Amino acid sequence: MGITKTQIFNQDQNRMAIIFKALANPARIAILEYISKQDACICNDIVDEIGLAQPTVSQHLKELKNIDLIKGEIEGKKVCYCINLNTWNAIQKTLNSFFNTTKSNCC
Repeated sequence: MGITKTQIFNQDQNRMAIIFKALANPARIAILEYISKQDACICNDIVDEIGLAQPTVSQHLKELKNIDLIKGEIEGKKVCYCINLNTWNAIQKTLNSFFNTTKSNCC
């Protein structure tokens, strides 16, 4: 049986690819920017702020939650979201390490 593409890469490389795939949508970037600028968890105002339909926003939130970039807490009938700082910081650390070790190898 052949090797799958993900098996030839290390765990960090596969994790970053999953994260970048989830972030490769401008709506998700807009949602993250909005959430990251709030002083507290936000609940229902994402739809009004982003300008997309509720089901669309919910799907994007689900994808961001799947990669553990946001956290959601249920309060009655609504779910409030905030940035998962542990994941946020780990991604930043990985990216900084990648860019800081890149050699200047321009033509």
